[in-house]
Amino acid sequence: MSDAFRELLKKIGSGPHTGENLTREEAKSAMGMMLQGVATPAQIGAFLIAHRIKRPTGEELAGMLDACETHCQLLPSVNVSSPVLVFGCPYDGRSRTAPLTAITALILATAGQTVLMHGGSRMPTKYGIPTIDVWQSLGVNWQGLSLSQLQQVLTTTGIGFAYLPDRFELAFNLVTYRDQIGKRPPLATMELIWSPIAPPYHLVAGFVHPPTEDMFRDALALRGVNSFTLIKGLEGSCDLPRERTVIIGLVDDGKFERMHLHPREYGVAGQNVPLSTTTISPTSPLVAQMQGVLAGKPAEKEFIQSAIWNGGFYLWRCGLCPDIQTGIATAETLLTTGKAAAKLRELTAALSKVTCD
Repeated sequence: MSDAFRELLKKIGSGPHTGENLTREEAKSAMGMMLQGVATPAQIGAFLIAHRIKRPTGEELAGMLDACETHCQLLPSVNVSSPVLVFGCPYDGRSRTAPLTAITALILATAGQTVLMHGGSRMPTKYGIPTIDVWQSLGVNWQGLSLSQLQQVLTTTGIGFAYLPDRFELAFNLVTYRDQIGKRPPLATMELIWSPIAPPYHLVAGFVHPPTEDMFRDALALRGVNSFTLIKGLEGSCDLPRERTVIIGLVDDGKFERMHLHPREYGVAGQNVPLSTTTISPTSPLVAQMQGVLAGKPAEKEFIQSAIWNGGFYLWRCGLCPDIQTGIATAETLLTTGKAAAKLRELTAALSKVTCD
């Protein structure tokens, strides 16, 4: 048992009247002890549930990210014309709406923007469809890559995925606690703004509740990240909805700007594509829909509209298009001309090459 960890646990777990927030250094220490297994399983479980009840602060999230940076091996920065776009989507996946991040990544990479995603396999508490399963069903296997192999694929194709068990095993070892406590711990909040690559990068993170956005802004400011995008997206992801106004926080050079995007003003209002099941395989309806989108099939109109809405926004946000409307038109062209589908084939070939060499 760690006496030092017990003191930190007592500090956050003393109730609403005497409980205290951790300093950044204390949060870093607590996270480090959990990652290294210095804290006992009982202490880790107690800490995670107590921290959830208390609610984390931006300073605490910054300290936890400091510890992650200390205990994981980051991808080296890549030599590209603009910062790598890092998507932070919930690790426990999607259960109600079709995930769009993989298609968005293909659109962006086709246009010249390097994109990096991260996450694990099926994960508590939702056990929804994780992004890596979407890629797997499209014929792209990100598991088992070495750091140099992932870097090579990212550099040559403009797309990468940091698989948690491969890239950050110590953090992966904490996943079991999520299932045991039955609630999302602060780790599930922190990982949305974690980056598996060294700066410079442009972070995009999804959120559900407004207080989470404030925590993100505080944590990232403390860590010196001064350009990022926060999206009130589908199921807390980075995917823009079409059924409602999209609430977005833009931070450039440390300056915050609130944006409200109305899909109807861009001609893309409609229904978010629903999921009929959280089972996914190469033969599942969701994958058939995604392949139809990449083939530009008119039958997938709603899915295509969602794809070009997301692609258009991010093409603009990355500076590849002068405005969102131009971004939407560009995204539609990249899909209907088969260029995004060609990027998928290129990605599959690149992964096959690095794993066979």
